[in-house]
Amino acid sequence: MTDTTLDARAARRDTAFLGHPAGLGWLAAAEFWERFSYYGMTTLLVLYMTHSLLQPGHVEHIWGFVPFRHLIESVTGKLSPQALASQVYGLYAGLVYLTPIAGGLLADQVTGRTRAVALGAGLMALGHFLMAFDASFLLALLCLLLGVGCFKGNIASQVGDLYRQDDPRRADAFQIYLFAVQLAVIFAPLVCGRLAVWYDWHWGFGAAGVGMLIGLVIYLAGRPTLPEEERTRRTAGAAPKPVHTVTRREWAALAVLVALLPVLAVGQVGNGEIFNAYLVWGEANYQLGFFGMTMPITDLLAYGSIISAGTIASSAYFWRWWGRHWREPEEISKMTIGVAIGAAAPLLLVAASALIAASRQKAGLGWAVAFEIVNDFGFANVFPVGLALYSRAAPRHLVGAVIGLYYLHLFFGNLLVGWLGGLLEKMPATSFWLLHVGLMLAAGAILLLVRLVFGRLLAPAYAAPETA
Repeated sequence: MTDTTLDARAARRDTAFLGHPAGLGWLAAAEFWERFSYYGMTTLLVLYMTHSLLQPGHVEHIWGFVPFRHLIESVTGKLSPQALASQVYGLYAGLVYLTPIAGGLLADQVTGRTRAVALGAGLMALGHFLMAFDASFLLALLCLLLGVGCFKGNIASQVGDLYRQDDPRRADAFQIYLFAVQLAVIFAPLVCGRLAVWYDWHWGFGAAGVGMLIGLVIYLAGRPTLPEEERTRRTAGAAPKPVHTVTRREWAALAVLVALLPVLAVGQVGNGEIFNAYLVWGEANYQLGFFGMTMPITDLLAYGSIISAGTIASSAYFWRWWGRHWREPEEISKMTIGVAIGAAAPLLLVAASALIAASRQKAGLGWAVAFEIVNDFGFANVFPVGLALYSRAAPRHLVGAVIGLYYLHLFFGNLLVGWLGGLLEKMPATSFWLLHVGLMLAAGAILLLVRLVFGRLLAPAYAAPETA
């Protein structure tokens, strides 16, 4: 076989999936099922605890729950089942963004990413199935947290491994990858929620577990399309593996990436309120009646996920089109643009709140659609593009850990959103949403400053060259 034939085959593999490497399709499909399992479970979690698990006759059977509850209530005071369910959910949702750091280090230094992802998928499937029993609830949550830690950052970092350091398709790839996540957000509540309502809570959790097993099978089937990993073990008689060193430039880039985390946390407060204060405000201020029936405000989340999937796909197509005609902006520039666009979403709610106050009538759902579209176009140019930036600019042997570090901005951002949401009853709605606009514009201004000062440090052309 000639070198020309080999080159042609390699070129076809490099563009086999929507102009991207074939491995992106396998990774996106595996991530769809992992997110299906995650969002399917979290859709049910609080309702399950409130209506069933934490009620008398069930709560007494949970292994280790008495000291666990005592630990929580030593900080919060005595809690009702609903309040306790909220605390458990908040603790779980927060830790989801911390465990990927340990999972990334495990993969980088010990197991490699393939084994870490497979281990994470297995633990998550086990956790979902353990939810079928009252007694194993806390053990199930532990398995899920450890599984997410091993899976989440390591599979995302493998998306970045598909591309050279200077390949402009990297950000586009993460947007396609996130599109699979958005599809899961749409389907998971519909499937798992209906199974729980029509049959039993455990049917919904079981469906989440089956989804995770499907994701594991897809990942292992697509593993041959992914780049080879470095061997973490020494073979007999082999020379000692050289110690990885971090260059001064890599340390500087890593310092900038860490410093950006609180900025990104502030920049996502508008999007973060969608599951919090936005629902409370919307229930009181949107016209939700249709033909004598009232639409649940939570329906906006499902419809919003559909809009979000469309905006992510549109954004990826737009930058692909832009790149064919002009020079495509680097990741930090796209993120600055995204935060600025996202700030216009709560600004729409400022206008809607002012209109409501002036007319004394509720706002039409057109405002909700406009809010979702603008917010989601901003989000599409921040979160997935940030993944691309952190996976590329990180030292090569610490990519998994740095991807895990990236998710910390969501942990801190959600803490901030929780505090801001408590101000909704204390401030006029126009002032409340204007506060979010101001915070996001401030974050955008800092990102622009970082682009001007450190843009050369974070640019692809200044990444360390890859060795053969």
